[in-house]
Amino acid sequence: MLSKADNEALVRVAAGTPMGNLFRLYWMPFLPSSDLEADGQPQRVRLLGEDLVAFRGSDGVVGLVDHACPHRGAPMVLGRNEDCGLRCVYHGWKFDASGAILDMPAEPEGSRFKEKLKIKAYPCQERNGVIWTYMGADASAAPPLPNLEWNLVPVENVVVTFRVQECNWLQALEGEIDSAHAPILHGRVDTGGSIDKWVATRDLRPTFECAVQDFGVSIASRRIFDENTLYWRVNQFVMPFFTLVPPQSNYPELSGHAWVPIDDENTLCIMFSYHPNQPMYKKSRELFLEGHRGRETGHASRHAYKPASPMVPYAKYRTKYNFENGYGFDYESQQSTWFSGLPGLWVQDAACQSGVAPIYDRSQEHLGLSDSGITKTRRFLLENLRAYRDRSVMPKRMEDPDLYMVRAISIKLDKEASWTEMGGPYMKACVGKGFGYDL
Repeated sequence: MLSKADNEALVRVAAGTPMGNLFRLYWMPFLPSSDLEADGQPQRVRLLGEDLVAFRGSDGVVGLVDHACPHRGAPMVLGRNEDCGLRCVYHGWKFDASGAILDMPAEPEGSRFKEKLKIKAYPCQERNGVIWTYMGADASAAPPLPNLEWNLVPVENVVVTFRVQECNWLQALEGEIDSAHAPILHGRVDTGGSIDKWVATRDLRPTFECAVQDFGVSIASRRIFDENTLYWRVNQFVMPFFTLVPPQSNYPELSGHAWVPIDDENTLCIMFSYHPNQPMYKKSRELFLEGHRGRETGHASRHAYKPASPMVPYAKYRTKYNFENGYGFDYESQQSTWFSGLPGLWVQDAACQSGVAPIYDRSQEHLGLSDSGITKTRRFLLENLRAYRDRSVMPKRMEDPDLYMVRAISIKLDKEASWTEMGGPYMKACVGKGFGYDL
C-alpha cells in the first residue's frame, strides 16, 4: 500500500507540486496533429491542471496558449484563428504561437503597450502525427524529443487513439503494468473468442520478477508453458508515464499507453499499437477504430465517443462509458459470456481503475506478491520525485533521446534461462527491426 502522504505526492500534478515539477522536465504528447488545421478551430486543452488552447496558424505552426486572454479574461477558445495568430473576439488582441501580442486594435496608434505583455505559451513539436509540448519554466532547457518507437515507425505501421479517463494518471497507468489481471478481467465464462487462446490463460498464478532500469522498471511475469519451458511476459514502465505491453495475439503487435495527466482527477489516455517492421494488419486497424459487434478493443473506437461542448478540455475525446452509466455493465452478459460483464478491453480496465474514486485512498489496499510490479514502480517514482524535490537531481539519462527505445516482450525460454539475459537484446527497440523471436 501507499501512505496517504505518498499517494498525494504522486497524484497531485499542478504547478509547484513535486510531481508536477517532475513532469515539467519532460516533453508530453497531447493532441493528434490532424485535430488542428491551419486557421482552423482552436481546441481546449488541459495539462497538469493548466487550462490551455491549441491552434495552428496560417504558417502551420502550432500554438499552445493560456485559455484566458490576459486583457480581460475572455475565452481564447472562441478566438479567431487568422493570419498566423489567434485573435480574442472581445477586444481583438491578437497573439502568435510564441505568445507575443501582434495587435491591439482598441489601443492608440503607436502605443507600445503590446511590447510589455505576452500570453502564457508553451513550445510545441510535431512528429509522425502527434503534437508534443514542453511545460518547463525554461524552454531553452528542454531535452530533445524522446525517441519512442511508436512515434518513429512509418504512419502506416501504427494506430494511435485518444480518450479521457476520469481518474488520476497513476491509477490508470498501474492497470497496464499489472500483468496478473489480464486473463481474468478480460476473460470469458464461455469457451468462445480469441482471449481463450492467449498463452497467459494457461497459468493464472504467475510469478513476478522486477528489474529497475535507467528508463524505468521492467516487470516480468513467469508462467509455466510446459515441463521444460517458461513463458515470460515483460511489461515496461518508461518514465515519466509510458507503459509498454508485450505482443500475444494471432496478429502480434507492440502496444502501450502514454498516461498524460490532465489534472489530479483526469487522464488523457493515448494508446498506440504498432508493428515494428510492416504496416499494421488491415483487420487489426479496422477492429481498433470500429470495435467489434459493439465491443471495444484496447483502443477507443469511433463509436465510443460522446463529444462535449468545445468549451470543455478534450471535448472530442470524452466517451460514453463512465461512472454515471456504470461503464455499460450488463449483468446478463456477465452470467453468460464475459467474466466482467463490461463491453470490451479498455472499458473493463477503466471501470476497475476509475469506478471507486478518481483518487483512491491507496492506504486501504492489501497488496500481494502479484503486485510486485506496482510496488516497485511506485518506489521508483517516489525515489525520483524526492531526488528532484530535495536535491534537484534529475532522473537518469532523461536527456538521452534513445533512453526510451524500449520494447515489451513475450518470450518462451528454457526453465533454467535468465529472462534478463536472454530477453535483454529483444527489449531494445530498433526502428525497422522485427520482433527477433518466435511468437
